[in-house]
Amino acid sequence: MAEAVETEVRPSARVALLIELALAVGGFAIGTGEFAIMGLMPDVARGLGVGETQVGHLISAYALGVVVGAPLIAIFGSYLYRRQLLLLLMIFFAVGNFASAIAPEYYSLMAFRFISGLPHGAYFGVAALVAASMVPPHKRAKAVSRVMLGITTAMLVGNPLATWLGQLLDWRYAFGLVGAIGIATVVMVALYLPVNRQEVRSKPLTELAALGRRQVWLTLGIGAIGFAGMFSVFSYLAPTLINVTGIAEHWVPLVLAAFGIGAIAGNIIGGWLFDKLQFRSVGWILGFSALILFLFPLAANSVWSVVLSVMTVGSMVALSPALQIRLMDVAKDAQTMAAASNHAAFNVANALGPWLGGMAITAGFGWTSTGYVGTAMALGGLLIYWWARWLEPKAKK
Repeated sequence: MAEAVETEVRPSARVALLIELALAVGGFAIGTGEFAIMGLMPDVARGLGVGETQVGHLISAYALGVVVGAPLIAIFGSYLYRRQLLLLLMIFFAVGNFASAIAPEYYSLMAFRFISGLPHGAYFGVAALVAASMVPPHKRAKAVSRVMLGITTAMLVGNPLATWLGQLLDWRYAFGLVGAIGIATVVMVALYLPVNRQEVRSKPLTELAALGRRQVWLTLGIGAIGFAGMFSVFSYLAPTLINVTGIAEHWVPLVLAAFGIGAIAGNIIGGWLFDKLQFRSVGWILGFSALILFLFPLAANSVWSVVLSVMTVGSMVALSPALQIRLMDVAKDAQTMAAASNHAAFNVANALGPWLGGMAITAGFGWTSTGYVGTAMALGGLLIYWWARWLEPKAKK
């Protein structure tokens, strides 16, 4: 991978910054679209006449779309230049969110959330490849984390803004806003990211070869299991804040902003930590995640402690840039598949977390039981990490 990156022609610092900004705006759109429904869970439930745990299934439908779309688009999109693929993906994403805004009932909304999720993983995967190609190999994780600032900024600004807009007007306006930001991304990518005619494009069979590598699957397993804990807590955060902490509904966006602050910090730290410690950074992040998720049920009873706890749960996003670069390293020449599959794994986590959290809540263990579910998930991810570390020396022999 390092040799491939070094041979590419790198743009000037100004052009690289504009490209990163354009890609980050797309991440902002996707992050806002993915997480907005979590802050608006009570509003969507009232608007559609369903229970809040059923709204959790809408989150899972989007996540399933990511899981299905990431590998398929990585395979069939390998013929396209990265600029072309990014434009097509963002147009598709915008249309899916406009359709979500006008969905007449629960099941049509579920279908549109699935469709909206299809381009998610491939977009971030290709954006990560573009970012990594513009810097030296030892700065790849930081470059990827800068592009991923879009999705973490969505947690700080986009999600609270969409939640506030949905509470003030109607939850449908939140998805309309996301579609509009998606169109803005299309314009920016078209303006700033040129077609690189020297770009090495892959072939479907080459991309599929990544699925035969054990370390690829183990890395995906770490993301799918270890990251599910964050989504278990975050998906039911709004009703937890209202029913357990006792805050008024209009204060929920501010607590969501605290989550976003933690996510931005975690994203930056995750990129820095991987550049310093490489794969070992993943073990440290998972251990920290298990601890903060275990403490969440205790913190949920007080406004001040829950804000701090939510902020630290958000910092679990540190896993994203670390696992992104890890996948790019172990996938060898199947870069698009590896990069896109990282977000497919995270959205397996996004489906698994709300599902398991919802089961615990429905079983009568209470809203805060999501923290204990999350702890188990983080520890499961840590076990997979140690398995990958144990196998690594054998693979090198």
